[in-house]
Amino acid sequence: QVQLVESGGGLVQAGGSLRLSCAASGRTFRNYAMGWFRQAPGKEREFVATISWSGGSTSYADSVKGRFTISRDNAKSTVYLQMNSLKPEDTAVYYCAARPGALPATDYRGYDYWGQGTQVTVSS
Repeated sequence: QVQLVESGGGLVQAGGSLRLSCAASGRTFRNYAMGWFRQAPGKEREFVATISWSGGSTSYADSVKGRFTISRDNAKSTVYLQMNSLKPEDTAVYYCAARPGALPATDYRGYDYWGQGTQVTVSS
């Protein structure tokens, strides 16, 4: 079992920044690739970013590329999502997820463990 707890969400104006954190406990963190997903009201869950166990490989949704950065600190068992130049359409509940193995993945079905989510609201 892996327990994931997100933090760092909040209300921000368009153009602003937020940094989300996801603290993991339980199994060895470095054995898992990690991902961030989001879900807005009335919409399906959407891939945002993913990172390999070592941090050497990352992938982003086109909608956030160049604005968001995913990173991880295996010593702290934490994955981060730095979000810059936020837009109202980034408003959603953001979830982190853990995937057994080294390789990152963009499909939510490849993840076994999920956090409870943190709300991000971007005002125009």
